[in-house]
Amino acid sequence: MRVVPVKGGALGAEILDIDLAEPLGGNGVQAIRQALLDHQVIVFRDQQLTVEQHKAFARNFGPLHVFKFQNARQLPGHPDVLRVVKEKDGRIVFGGQWHADVSFLPRPLLGSLLYALETPPKGGDTLFANMYLAYETLSDGMKDLLEGLVAVHESDVPNQGYGADPADYVNMSHEHPVVRVHPETGRKLLFVNKTYTTRFRNMTADESRPLLEWLFHHATRAEHVWRLAWAPGSLAFWDNRCTQHLPMTDYHGCRREMHRVAVLDEAPAAP
Repeated sequence: MRVVPVKGGALGAEILDIDLAEPLGGNGVQAIRQALLDHQVIVFRDQQLTVEQHKAFARNFGPLHVFKFQNARQLPGHPDVLRVVKEKDGRIVFGGQWHADVSFLPRPLLGSLLYALETPPKGGDTLFANMYLAYETLSDGMKDLLEGLVAVHESDVPNQGYGADPADYVNMSHEHPVVRVHPETGRKLLFVNKTYTTRFRNMTADESRPLLEWLFHHATRAEHVWRLAWAPGSLAFWDNRCTQHLPMTDYHGCRREMHRVAVLDEAPAAP
């Protein structure tokens, strides 16, 4: 197994010379986890995985998350697998704004593992943003201001492509510090996102909006971002605790299908 950092990106690495369909030894699991902590997004190319092999690989890093609020997209018989599909004539892309997956949970997911089954001949890339850099490039004055703020994250976001079932819109809400400490690396990061962060604690949405909009823009500046180009058989594993991502919608007339599995975070808090 070789870890090759991507060139010209703010995060990301490719993991070479590994077959994810085969069981991993303990050293392999630890090496992959360390690569994830070091690079935030890791990509495995040319994999041939069944649904069960995809899930088995993910379980090396923690229990799987069941997407109870996205029933319309669950793979039949697999409530812990989401089908992320855009048909040729589709207009809505699932998760079509910058976001960290289900950040409205009491504890953010460790990460998501997205496996490409069908991709367009061009387009359909995913952008990833580095939330460590988003925090570190703030001024000292802005850091001081944000240290005392807590943000509200809510799941009730219509028009995000979750499906037509009203059960998909049951609102879940949780508060997180705007400046969060990664539970494994101990590094500070900016933890707000345009899709799920609605306001600051003890403030209205209108009062919160100017600063939140500035933070959303700052977090996803070009110098904080890497662009992943997909191909069938590619699997991306991202650390959901310190990244955001955005799927591109530049492939109308082509079909794209992915399977997503997510892992719960059971890591103890950093010292």
